[in-house]
Amino acid sequence: MKILFVVTSHDKLGNTGHKTGFWVEEFAAPYYKFTDAGYEVVVATPKGGQAPIDPNSEAPSAQTEATKRYYNDAKVQDIIAHTHKLDEMNASDFDAIFYPGGHGPLWDLANDTKSAQLILDFYNAGKLVGAVCHAPGVFKNVKFENGESFVKGKDVTGFTNTEEAAVKLTDVVPFLVEDELKNLGGNYSKTDDWGVHVVEDGLLITGQNPASSEGVAEKMIARLK
Repeated sequence: MKILFVVTSHDKLGNTGHKTGFWVEEFAAPYYKFTDAGYEVVVATPKGGQAPIDPNSEAPSAQTEATKRYYNDAKVQDIIAHTHKLDEMNASDFDAIFYPGGHGPLWDLANDTKSAQLILDFYNAGKLVGAVCHAPGVFKNVKFENGESFVKGKDVTGFTNTEEAAVKLTDVVPFLVEDELKNLGGNYSKTDDWGVHVVEDGLLITGQNPASSEGVAEKMIARLK
């Protein structure tokens, strides 16, 4: 079985002069969950090539067993350095799609028409769609043929307003994930800041924050067996 990981190509944190990208833990933990379970993971980005890492995710406080494994894994770092182009990916070639977070996706993937089409293609084919932390923001412009939002009426979660406030980026991000999911008509739920919270609604599985990334992958694997 093959899983498509869709990772951001965006590396600028608004107009702050700081860098952003994907969150290492939210890539590494699910990646190893899937590959250890025997799945092949293909990584694609809008631009292809090197996927940018959010420098904050490299801080000592953000490290886990999965991130330590990633930093010692030359093969996986090479995969991140040579990602496929998103435009070349087709849902028919994969069994599920997963979006790691980090702030980057709020700028590029949330507005990416190929990403939006892939999500619908997977979903309409009865295949799982997973996203964690900021990545549920990629559903912002995903709409069914009847014009309804992809998340309307669905149970979802994602990075909370209070978690965004805690990292002092409320006024930097283009939109707040919690607010956007609610505005789109999603049945948004959350737990305490930085707690584990994974929500499953049919083919859609979402996680609130980095602590929830393994849980999203585990739920997807349980459904794929």
